Amino acid sequence: MKRIFLSALVALACLPLRAEPVTVFAAASLKGAMDEVVAAWGGEARISYAGSSALARQIEAGAPADVFISANPDWLDWLEAQGVALERADLLSNSMVLVSRADDLRVGIDQLKGDDRVAMALVEAVPAGIYGKAALESLALWESVGPRVVQADNVRAALALVALGEAPLGLVYATDALAEPGVAVVATFPEGSHPPIRYPVAALTEAGAPVMAFLQGAEAAEIFARHGFGLVSE
Repeated sequence: MKRIFLSALVALACLPLRAEPVTVFAAASLKGAMDEVVAAWGGEARISYAGSSALARQIEAGAPADVFISANPDWLDWLEAQGVALERADLLSNSMVLVSRADDLRVGIDQLKGDDRVAMALVEAVPAGIYGKAALESLALWESVGPRVVQADNVRAALALVALGEAPLGLVYATDALAEPGVAVVATFPEGSHPPIRYPVAALTEAGAPVMAFLQGAEAAEIFARHGFGLVSE
């Protein structure tokens, strides 16, 4: 009986172990596209969406992420400065737009010169908020708009404030406006009014390397383009 039991243990030890799901941390603005990309990849993955600043701080604190896609390079630079080892590459681009509710269509950046509340992601931490503030400063609008800004934890939360009518206007990425039928684009900010919007991807573990490679491939590129993202090669 003992010999049979030992033989059974050996047999079980030889069975292939079930691979753990890959954990992906991604900027909130990537949600629709990344859900589709991960489904196309076909492997098991857990995806956590939030503002890039919050995700970077979680990683630095020891959160078990295999892949991180930030909405700007600064938070990857910060992680490297904290001693986090990673392999990185620029992946996507985007643009910044002003939106209103779809049933309250307005036209032109001059709409910001009124007294309406303006929804934005956190202007000192979240990339969308940082880019948006830079654009407003470049156009000499921040001094008047700043006191009316309603800050949200991430860009999708700012988008929701506009779609739900909590704020008449909002600064979000063009891809966010495309993903939300409840809003309409009022104006697109000139590219030169803010730093280039780049989404870098980083593999933080060996398990994340195949996912990063897929994200840089043709199939993922087609999905990202369909969701309105530019490719860094463009």
